[in-house]
Amino acid sequence: KFSESLKKNKDFQIVYRTGNSLANRSLVMYKKENGLGKNRLGISVSKKVGNSVVDTILQDGKRKLAAQEEHFKCGYDIVIVVRVSAKEITYADMESALIHLGKLHDIYNIS
Repeated sequence: KFSESLKKNKDFQIVYRTGNSLANRSLVMYKKENGLGKNRLGISVSKKVGNSVVDTILQDGKRKLAAQEEHFKCGYDIVIVVRVSAKEITYADMESALIHLGKLHDIYNIS
């Protein structure tokens, strides 16, 4: 069970406009049911966050997010927006922020 990537700007915009969002200091998570029985995940990182942080999130981060995927309920389009403040935290803190938002959205199961 692996998420597909959400790649098209149109798909991101639909999630932004019609999905629910919750945030913490480092991340904003938008979620919208997609009726597909699988998740589609998009990550948005502003250039203000910085290139090294962007590289870490996009290369190492996606792999670590996949490790958490088994805990997420299926059937959602999820967009993660990385806030500028995230460049000051460790990846472990970012992973914790992701889990926190998943629990708030009631899509993260502890098994």
